[in-house]
Amino acid sequence: MQFDSYTSRVNKKLESYLSVQNSLAEPMRYSVLAGGKRFRPILAYCVASLFNTDLEKIDSSACAVELIHAYSLIHDDLPAMDDDDIRHNQPACHKRFNEAQAILAGDGLQALAFEVLVKDSLLTDHIKIELLSSLTHAAFEMAEGQSIDLSIVEKKVDVSVLENMHRKKTGALLSCAVNLGAIVAQCSENDRSILQAFAQAIGLAYQIQDDVLDVEAPEGILGKNQHSDIDKNKPTYPSVIGLEASKKAYQALYVKASKELELLSVNAHSLQQLIAKLQSRKF
Repeated sequence: MQFDSYTSRVNKKLESYLSVQNSLAEPMRYSVLAGGKRFRPILAYCVASLFNTDLEKIDSSACAVELIHAYSLIHDDLPAMDDDDIRHNQPACHKRFNEAQAILAGDGLQALAFEVLVKDSLLTDHIKIELLSSLTHAAFEMAEGQSIDLSIVEKKVDVSVLENMHRKKTGALLSCAVNLGAIVAQCSENDRSILQAFAQAIGLAYQIQDDVLDVEAPEGILGKNQHSDIDKNKPTYPSVIGLEASKKAYQALYVKASKELELLSVNAHSLQQLIAKLQSRKF
């Protein structure tokens, strides 16, 4: 399957970027190379491929967005944040090493993400600036979303608060992955606008679906503790609007994302396939 080849490709690239030996090498490698769906790199590759872009030019973007994602997971798992002990069916970084090393590993991965983009000799300076602008904006939005998440624990909130939080905490980086692919491909502004509407829809759908899976999926499949949000009294879509309504909400968003793709100037078959894959995911 095409997505498997993208996963294999980004894994090899990540391995090469994390091959430098230093005091943070072990916790950084542990957290990035342990696994993961690689959904964000796959999005970047798929978008760039729609416009027949050389994949070598998108490698740095695919790795950068995944490094930012990995750093965010390390920090999210910390006792001061979500306080989770399991990630990808193994001890979280701070449990395998310690809290200080986990914080530093996350900081290192964030810095490495930007270095990877800056040092890509295949990209023009103009494109690099666009990519860096998109990634820095998404990284800030993601941090803001996490802040909102922590601030509403044990509170009753309206679904609009959840939507805003999810669009920042999860959606911003997913939208960024799509945008990075579009920037490198140098597609038209109209196509870029359509892709952003698609990305916003799947970004929110993905997180609502995660809320549902946190209730329904077995712990061994999730790769992390089941019911972790419920146990922490964190508002989720199922707790606010109900489980069935949550399922309908994310399914409707995937339909919306699919319809957006029909407006593109190119055939978006691969992204349509990706939507179908996401709809049927179990973790």
